[in-house]
Parts: sequence; structure tokens; C-alpha cells
Amino acid sequence: MTNKTPLSDLRKSYELGSLEEHEVASEPLKQFQSWLNEAFEHNIPEPNAMTLATVGSNGRPSSRIVLIKGCDARGIVWFTNYQSRKGRELEGTPFASLQFHWVEMERVVRIEGRVEFVDAVESDEYYASRPLASRIGAWASPQSTVINGRTSIIAKAAEYGMKFGLNPPRPPHWGGYRLVPDYWEFWQGRPSRLHDRICYRLSEQNEWIKDRLAP
Repeated sequence: MTNKTPLSDLRKSYELGSLEEHEVASEPLKQFQSWLNEAFEHNIPEPNAMTLATVGSNGRPSSRIVLIKGCDARGIVWFTNYQSRKGRELEGTPFASLQFHWVEMERVVRIEGRVEFVDAVESDEYYASRPLASRIGAWASPQSTVINGRTSIIAKAAEYGMKFGLNPPRPPHWGGYRLVPDYWEFWQGRPSRLHDRICYRLSEQNEWIKDRLAP
């Protein structure tokens, strides 16, 4: 069924919650972990999915969905192919932004900061925990490059499956990144588009400064 409502007429009133300065944690990581736990408890589809935005040498931004695989005082971790477009862009400009959008809870979290490699031990441990097909897939896919069709990837997967059997090593071009935050923003939808926005900025003294932003 085709939606005949003009895009300009589509709107929603956000009614589910509020976000006050005295309600949020003193440190953004604690606030994020609290919201992430709530997203899991509410059975939000793929609450671990986040948009990763990078910028190329030509100044053009690009974004894609990746999955958070770690979160602690050191930063936010995900894993990917270092030779992919995002990998190449991070090599040239090692800064990025992340965004979580939990639609069902009318919440958004934005995170910005520099990006570094996860150490080899951590990358090895995560790679070993993946399903066998995913480990083989990391070898088979020349991510972000033009290919001749899906059959070429299937053939490559079969080739590497035969080569490595049940114990493929981690590819040298595959591993983890960690975004080290210096800015966080928590957005809670409110009626009349007067949304709540609380941000945390890391000062030169390495302390978090909390502010309210206009919606």
C-alpha cells in the first residue's frame, strides 16, 4: 500500500519522557550505560546499532551503521575492515561521530571524538568469538570495493573456508577501532518540538562540563 501522505505533513508528537539536568549522571558514560540498559530492557530492535560518520580527504562526510562491541572509560569500540571506506577515511582523519537512535524511546545519543586502533590482543579475542562464517567472511570480502557479483564473494568464502577450515586466523586488515569521546549529547523528544538536549564537553582540565542546549 502506497503512503499518499505528503512528506511535509508527516510529524509526531514526542510524549514519552523528559530529561532534566538534575536527573542525568555527572559523567556521560554512566548516563549512556543507563540509557543503553533501558533500551535492552525495553526490547528495542538492535539497540547496539549506531551510525558512524567519517570524513574523506575531499571533505565529504559519509555514514553507515555499525554495531557497538565495547563501552568503558576508554571509549566506544566496533570492529571492521581497515581497508574499507571508513577505514581509509579514519586513516586520513582519525576523528568521527557516532549516533544511537532508539526510536521507540524517543531518544538519541550523539558522541564525538578521536579514533584509535584497538590493540591486537583485543581484536584477536573478539575475532575468535565470532561465528565461523563471519570469520571466513572477513577474509572473503574486499569491503567497499567494486565486485563482479555476489557469486564472486561466495566463491571467495568457499576458497578461504577450504584454506583455513575451522580455525581461520584474524586477517591483518581486520580489527577494532575505539572512539575516545570528548563530546556527548543526550536528546529526549518532547512535545511542541521543545526537545530536551543535555551535552557534556571535556574541558582542558579533563573534566566534563554539562550544559543544556536549545532544541
